[in-house]
Amino acid sequence: MSRTERPAAGATHAEPDPRPEVAAAVQRWQRRHGRRGLPWVGERNPYRVWLSEVMLQQTQVATVVGYYERFLERFPHVQALAAASEDEVLALWSGLGYYSRARHLHRCAQQVMAAHDGRFPPDSAALARLPGIGRSTAAAIAAFCFGERAAILDGNVKRVLTRLLGFGGDLAEAAAERALWAHARALLPARGIESYTQGLMDLGATVCLARQPQCARCPLATQCTAHQEGRPEAYPVKSRRTRRGARDDILLWLEHRGRWWLARRPGTGVWAGLWCLPLVADAAALTRATAGWPGTAQALPEVRHALTHFDWTLRPLHWRWPARARGPAEAELVQRLGAGRWLRPDEALALGLPAPVRRLLEAA
Repeated sequence: MSRTERPAAGATHAEPDPRPEVAAAVQRWQRRHGRRGLPWVGERNPYRVWLSEVMLQQTQVATVVGYYERFLERFPHVQALAAASEDEVLALWSGLGYYSRARHLHRCAQQVMAAHDGRFPPDSAALARLPGIGRSTAAAIAAFCFGERAAILDGNVKRVLTRLLGFGGDLAEAAAERALWAHARALLPARGIESYTQGLMDLGATVCLARQPQCARCPLATQCTAHQEGRPEAYPVKSRRTRRGARDDILLWLEHRGRWWLARRPGTGVWAGLWCLPLVADAAALTRATAGWPGTAQALPEVRHALTHFDWTLRPLHWRWPARARGPAEAELVQRLGAGRWLRPDEALALGLPAPVRRLLEAA
């Protein structure tokens, strides 16, 4: 097989192989070289482990640390989070992205309080039934906090295991995903689940990188099929790739007598549930929305914002109504720009805002 050839779609290693030497190598490496100094490493509090696991989904560690610490300062325990309003939660989450995580986090805290007397269930099966807690996150909480022999399979761990095993199954297919879960379970150690789980996470985050993996530093290199083949970047295999699109919108910043008009985004879609300056599709829509308005409009430098499936160009337009003029009636603005309200700057910045909108308004 050439180095550019992809693994065979059926190469799923249908018979999971318990290999105790794998777990032992990971555990030794973690004790000597695993990550230290992160506020959640070594944590046994289910609330804190859960919070870190959710924040780390699709977000870099360096970004998460500050959010994690600020979140715990404001919501030190699950009771405080459950009692908060959704706007308070989204405001602290602003800039971390993937805002559905924050809404699930809030609902999960409320369910823990309502259905479990404020205590997280002590097993992965029950944890996975809570809002927003997937199978891998549930296993991580159960392993770290309750010592359960539960397999995790987040993105980093998938990369480590598919390379180790030479697992060529297409993870876009449910059957291949199930097969990899079986391998993950087979590799679990009889003891020391905490150091093994943390070790897999640390390997994926610091050594077995998506690009330019550091195979010379890897404790599994001598056992790793992908390393022996000389093509670690061929794994994992996932065929369905979403094509990136592009979008271009005007961001209308309407100001009158020191207040800003913010509209709440719909409950689904991009920035769902967040407060935002109104988005206008194009110049024609802007003309319709602002017909007959007095004042001046100032075009500000465009903002480029990358989301998961598309690149977004936002063109802020700061429209100031004269202070002496009576501002547009709320009913008129709702009709033209969608549901919203006038807010003082301090009120606006206390809400959940998309990161580029928050940066724009804070700069004011």
